[in-house]
Amino acid sequence: METVNILTIISIAFLGSFGHCIGMCGGIVLAYSTIKIEPKSSKVSQGVAHLLYSFGRVFTYTILGAIFGALGGVVTFSNNANGVLFLVAGLAMILAGLSLMGKIKFLTLIEHSFSSSSIYKEAFRAVLNSHSNSSFFILGMLNGLLPCGFVYFFAITAASTASPFYGAFVMMIFGLSTTPAMFSLGFLTTLSSATNFRNMMMSLSSFAVIIYGVFTVYKGYDYITRPTKSITECHVNSKLN
Repeated sequence: METVNILTIISIAFLGSFGHCIGMCGGIVLAYSTIKIEPKSSKVSQGVAHLLYSFGRVFTYTILGAIFGALGGVVTFSNNANGVLFLVAGLAMILAGLSLMGKIKFLTLIEHSFSSSSIYKEAFRAVLNSHSNSSFFILGMLNGLLPCGFVYFFAITAASTASPFYGAFVMMIFGLSTTPAMFSLGFLTTLSSATNFRNMMMSLSSFAVIIYGVFTVYKGYDYITRPTKSITECHVNSKLN
């Protein structure tokens, strides 16, 4: 992947984490901070708990990225197929950005109710009531499966890499980039109520998502309108970009 793409992913994830992620997952962080962490425990112990939770999310995101990257790789058999994949991914990114801005309900419409299943609820409740260190990691893994528009955007990005490795890499970078916000929230509950700050960060990340979507659409157009590229060259370029 190009350096500019990695920096874009980090920027969007970091900015969005202080807006969207705190709003979506802040309640879970505050809940486990109250239920699972003893008030008298040391700052080091609390820090380890918050990091384990975040690393659990990153683990789930990485697995999902590999899956979506593999799915994207299934359709990259020709120049036109690569182009269409990028066009679809780019348009979905633009719609995701507009949805994150609250302009449309694109992400809301594609969210499913996996988190409402009885099995998921029971597992979540059992882990939330456990006080072992491993339970924080497992809780983070379960949190990573919650339907989330921001995760969908990066899943689309992972699919556009057409590679399980790079798809996993994209989602891992996403998860790690959201860790500072979620880690800070565990110690600073005021972050969850700083509405103006969160709205500003969300607006910036949504705008970046749209710009990245436009860039991805252009890459798709470039693939389709340059038929002289060989299939092998096109496939290699899709891995690198």
